[in-house]
Amino acid sequence: MLTAQLRARTHDALSSLRTAHDEHDDHLEGIRLGELESLARTALEHDVDIPELEPFRPRAG
Repeated sequence: MLTAQLRARTHDALSSLRTAHDEHDDHLEGIRLGELESLARTALEHDVDIPELEPFRPRAG
């Protein structure tokens, strides 16, 4: 269930991010980037592999 929800939300957020980018909507783009980062953290915490979220994963620093 969690995996399916994360995949669906990732798909929706990536689609919205592309639209925001194409429409030069910096505000919405920032919101979607934050959402994708949050989804990536959740996936990582629950050991769910969603390759599309790899660019948004937190980096060790």
